[in-house]
Amino acid sequence: MRPITKSFRMNIQPSMPECWGHRGASATFPENTIASFEKAIEDGSEDVHITTDNVIVMFHDPTLERTTDGKGLIYEHAYYGEGGVEHVRTLKEPRQQIPTFKQVCDLLMRPDGKHVKLNLDIKPDNDPDRLFPLMREIIESYPDFETDLAPRLILGLWHPKFLRSALVNVPSMKRIHIGASPAAAREYFWNDCSGFSMYFACLVGAEGQAFVAEAQKAGKDIYVWTVNRKDEMIEATRWGVKAVLTDKTALFQDLRKNMTDDFATTRQEEVGIFFRWATWRYWTLPQFVIQTLWKANIEKRAGCSFNLKDDVAAALIQPSSAAASSDLEKGQAHEDAVVGGSHAAAAYPNEKLGGTLAASAPVAASA
Repeated sequence: MRPITKSFRMNIQPSMPECWGHRGASATFPENTIASFEKAIEDGSEDVHITTDNVIVMFHDPTLERTTDGKGLIYEHAYYGEGGVEHVRTLKEPRQQIPTFKQVCDLLMRPDGKHVKLNLDIKPDNDPDRLFPLMREIIESYPDFETDLAPRLILGLWHPKFLRSALVNVPSMKRIHIGASPAAAREYFWNDCSGFSMYFACLVGAEGQAFVAEAQKAGKDIYVWTVNRKDEMIEATRWGVKAVLTDKTALFQDLRKNMTDDFATTRQEEVGIFFRWATWRYWTLPQFVIQTLWKANIEKRAGCSFNLKDDVAAALIQPSSAAASSDLEKGQAHEDAVVGGSHAAAAYPNEKLGGTLAASAPVAASA
């Protein structure tokens, strides 16, 4: 639905952001399935948990009921065997199996998947000292993983407790912070993350726009989620974000074509002059409440405050990542480890659109 009042014309032509499909192409295929990831790649778009038998699975929710015929928390199930997650199927047709991290990595290593980026959404419920060693073992099983696979895997971190273990166990993987508070992103993640995947509404106001400008000046990428409205897609493009995370990859790709042809006209027709006040979610007071509640929720799920005393920099001078992670594996694996959703980003060059396309998906492991 187009706005009643059109924006003033802005004669600019920004670069087109990548398109990341939330939970794969979840508007087309059952979310968090190999079919949805494959479709995400085709569309130019593309969440993580651990099972009791140490299998990392790609799934958005911590429980199985919403989208599958299974029941209960993923981390309370084994993946293999009777009653295992491997036998669970999606409710949506065509009915699909819940994929493992290994299966999705196989997809990325196929000749037609070498352009794909996988943005792993590491939910705060997970145990980093259990998850990252398991992840490293899978990644290092592929030939030339340091050049062909690891650079395309992106860790999306909600809580700072994951930084030390990520630096020790999977240092070659890119780290970005996923969050809803520019202040928290700046205070806790600025030095150890190369980008920030932020809740769109937290960036609309003055504080958010100052954060975007500061990050871009420092050479850090900005990503936004979950953007399903045309006007928000257009404004995110105007801000110069690296990627837009959406459930509607086909819609965004069509809009990209229009913006590439004539951004000024497309924005004038789709973005209202009062966009800044279009929803209460953008307003200053609601944003203060949202960001405060968001941080409290993440700390509760993670089981600890953002104010960690750990010296993250110490991880960089470990004599051996393998040796350090070996110690972690021996004594610190917890039964309740869960890797949250992941955004599988299928990104590939597209000369016609003048940019890259990307997709994202969730990862889950039964633990």
